[in-house]
Amino acid sequence: MYLVLKLLHVGAVVMFLGNIVTGLFWHRHAQRTGDPRLLHHAMDGILKSDRWFTNPAAATIAITGVAMALVGHLPILRTHWIAGGLALFILSGLVFVARVTPLQKQLRDLARTGVTGTFDHPRYEALARQWELWGAVALLLPLGAFALMILKP
Repeated sequence: MYLVLKLLHVGAVVMFLGNIVTGLFWHRHAQRTGDPRLLHHAMDGILKSDRWFTNPAAATIAITGVAMALVGHLPILRTHWIAGGLALFILSGLVFVARVTPLQKQLRDLARTGVTGTFDHPRYEALARQWELWGAVALLLPLGAFALMILKP
């Protein structure tokens, strides 16, 4: 049972981290064009991929991680690498919900407005910088958790 949980856990981590990195890449790729249609398309796709991949992967990571600790008889809060990884993962989720997703929606909506009307490029660029900053935080925190899970210091 433990190995099945571990397989699901690692697969979810790959999907979770990969989707975050891919989203940052595709936004940057679209941003270089300055075309509001491409920016809208990219940001809409990122929001959809979060809904279909990132969020389910995050839930799977949490569920299988706790299940592995229980099956392995590891005390979650007294095993420092588990508690630390869990704290980083939760903090990442909070950043994602409070900052990243709202900024993504603002960027998508601003680009959509630019498709049919005047595109406020300076405002978009300012929001995009904020999104990249908070996106980096939301990526670095689970990378820290990933390191803790692998290294088990």
